Amino acid sequence: MTTTIPLPVQDPRPWRRSLAGVSGRLGGALAVLPLIVVGIYVLVAIVGPMLIAYDPVATNLAERLRPPGSVLADGSTAILGTDGTGRDVFAQVVYGARTSMIIGAATVVICAAFGMLVGLAAGYWGGAVDIVLSRVIDVLIAFPGIVLAIVVAGLFERGLLVVIVALSLSGWVSFARLTRASTLSIKERDWVAAARVMGVSTISIQARHIAPFLVAPVAALLALEFGLIVLGEAGLSFLGIGLPPSTVSWGQTIAAGKEYLSTAWWISAFPGMALALLVIMVGLLGDQLNSRYQRGGAR
Repeated sequence: MTTTIPLPVQDPRPWRRSLAGVSGRLGGALAVLPLIVVGIYVLVAIVGPMLIAYDPVATNLAERLRPPGSVLADGSTAILGTDGTGRDVFAQVVYGARTSMIIGAATVVICAAFGMLVGLAAGYWGGAVDIVLSRVIDVLIAFPGIVLAIVVAGLFERGLLVVIVALSLSGWVSFARLTRASTLSIKERDWVAAARVMGVSTISIQARHIAPFLVAPVAALLALEFGLIVLGEAGLSFLGIGLPPSTVSWGQTIAAGKEYLSTAWWISAFPGMALALLVIMVGLLGDQLNSRYQRGGAR
């Protein structure tokens, strides 16, 4: 009896293998694109203002509404043009990046810290504590966060701290919900039960046996919330109730250019594109972190 050894089947269309290889390499490159772009924004926010000689709030009516690439009277070039009062748009975009990064980072850290404390308490203690905290969370979820931020920002003098507080009042809710749901699952694990039996204190259990497992999901949510906070700050500044005129913001620059959309489109277009790109890339980065967390949880 003879044994027949099957021969490997060659793909009659090798272009499919080539296309698959190109798609794989392209997908790998696109996967790191959000991280690269966000890293560039961070670098610009830190180093950019040190390299720009222009004062972003200094006005020069003789050079107002100059288009991108114009050479000014002092010999300098307005890379992105000037606005209605002669301020350099490029300088405003760079300084606006620093403002957005500061507000976004400070607000998400506050929201994540407070939200984790509330969610950890509600999920671990349960009972009346969980009921009260959950009802507070439900009320804030039902109330639009941007409306609450507008009310708070409108009641106080415009400033950086006021904007951070206004955006934090509702931003912590998402972190609290996520932390509570995760804590409800983690507190039933064997190592937590063993810690209770051994007489480990409640604070130690929460800090050493539960909190470390909340880092991954919170980090994914943190990236997603960062984009929403930056967008919220721009909205407040656009409405004129966010930052003072002395602090450069993308929202203020966009608002200043809305009267010149038909004649000087660049005033609103460039900061608007910078804002949109940052929000999109941070959102994609958050999706990637969330996908990695979900795959890790599945294993």
